[in-house]
Formats: sequence, C-alpha cells, structure tokens
Amino acid sequence: MTEKCRILLAEDERTLRSVTTIFLQKNGYDVDAVADGYEAIRAIDRNRYDLIILDIMMPGKTGLEVCKYVRSKFDVPVVFLTALNTEDDIVSGYEIGADEYITKPFSTGILLAKVGVLIRRYRGLMVKKGLIHMDELEIEPARRLVKVDGKIVTLAHKEYALLIYLVENKGIILSREQILDRVWGADYDGYDRAVDTHIKKLRKALGKAGTHVETVVKAGYVWK
Repeated sequence: MTEKCRILLAEDERTLRSVTTIFLQKNGYDVDAVADGYEAIRAIDRNRYDLIILDIMMPGKTGLEVCKYVRSKFDVPVVFLTALNTEDDIVSGYEIGADEYITKPFSTGILLAKVGVLIRRYRGLMVKKGLIHMDELEIEPARRLVKVDGKIVTLAHKEYALLIYLVENKGIILSREQILDRVWGADYDGYDRAVDTHIKKLRKALGKAGTHVETVVKAGYVWK
C-alpha cells in the first residue's frame, strides 16, 4: 500500500479497542482510536478518514448519532461494530447510512476483509476519470460530483455507488442480488431491503432525474 489508509475506531471497551487497533496497524493501516461519541466527532472534524468503525452503544453520543453526523457531511464508509444483532437493529443501521454491520464477538479476519473491500471501493470511486452525461444528469467521477440541470446534488457514499452502477448499465434490469454484490460487496450477508431503502434515498436526492430509476416488479431496478 503506497499511501497508508487512515481509520477511525470508536469503541468504549478498552481491551477490544486496543486489540483491534493493534491488529489493524499490523495490517498496514493508520488508526485513531477513541472511547466515546464526542471524541469521535471531534476526530472526524479534524481529520480525513478512509473508513470509520463505530460501536453503537458508546457513552456521550451513540454510534448511530455519530453516523448521522458523518452522513450529514461526508461519504466515507462507516462500519458498525456492535452486540446488537436483531433484524430491526441492522436495518436501522443501514437506513441511516452504515456500509457494514459486524456483530460481536467477531473474527478479526472478517473485519480486515470487509475493511479492505470498503476502502478499495471508496478509493476506486474517488479516482475514476471522465465525465458522464445522461439527459439532465452529469457525473464527474474524478471529483465524485453529481449535477442535475447544472445544480450540484449531494449524495452519500452508498447512493453514489448505486447511481454509478445503474447508469453504467443503462437499460439493463439489475436484480437486488446483483446490486448487493456490486455496491455492498460479495461478502455482504445482510438484508436485500437495504437496496430498496437506498434506491428511495437516491430518487429523492436526484429530484426530477430520479424518475429514470424504474422499479421492475419481481425483477429489480433499471435506469431508463
């Protein structure tokens, strides 16, 4: 890795925070480790991160609150690291913008694999070059800039990745499984409802251009 990726780890349990930090550092990452939600927000305001790992049940501000703050300003990947593992908890996490959800106790190997996938995807989106024009929509991948009728549209990381996948496959019906594999990663083991949630967010963010995203009943979605 020519340039070290920087990760923020927010975890209030001291031993787990220390072990995870050392493990990630040994695998080539720079890691800033904090113990509560307030410290996490201060670190996010001061530094640029390639990925953020948040424990949900932290003192001060919860991981959910920190994730909402991140999504209001940045598109950096967010991973929840938590003991909460009911379907409602997981869906809630994805709905507010999480990219991954890893339950405790967890395998450090699985954590490392998911971190690597998310960072590679994030950096890949940031370095693509070229300009995409489709009707009222304009995308400049090198700057991750999206415009509708010349006005800049702000998209979270997941919605942006979803948009790119749809427009690259204009006219092709993409199943939820295909979208999950491409946008969330082949190792994603969550719920396909996450696709519907992010499609809804994408349509809303794009305004009039969102009408190009059509639902194909029992099949998936297509950019028309």
